[in-house]
Amino acid sequence: MLTKDDVTMMILEAKKASGLGWEDIAAKIEMSPVFTHSACVGMNAFPADKAAALGALLSLSDEAVEVLTESPTKNFAQTVPTDPCIYRFYEIVGVYGPTLKALIHEKFGDGIMSAIDFDMTVERVENPKGDRVKIEMSGKYLAYNTW
Repeated sequence: MLTKDDVTMMILEAKKASGLGWEDIAAKIEMSPVFTHSACVGMNAFPADKAAALGALLSLSDEAVEVLTESPTKNFAQTVPTDPCIYRFYEIVGVYGPTLKALIHEKFGDGIMSAIDFDMTVERVENPKGDRVKIEMSGKYLAYNTW
């Protein structure tokens, strides 16, 4: 019986062998690269048709495709604040942090986004289904030094 961790390793191996980036994979299965990566590392579940498309693209087994559709168990080892608004930011980073890191590394190389040379805006966006919070962050890219 395969676990989400097993399938993640299969995907990462197939991705490396294929030479495809996350944006390439996402485009081929017609999904967002952020969600695609998150689901590939077990933090979200793919709809059945998208799991099948990913399976075909990366030559995954039927069992692996089935695992991609299963609801994930999301847990964080760190203690998080109990304030609902602040907690949601921890949840966002817990679920999408590895995805953001992977996409930053693909676009820039091995490094980080600065939170010192950084700006962020928060906007209210009217929406008929309920107003939305729009947060934009921009931080300077800082490459890790090698010596």
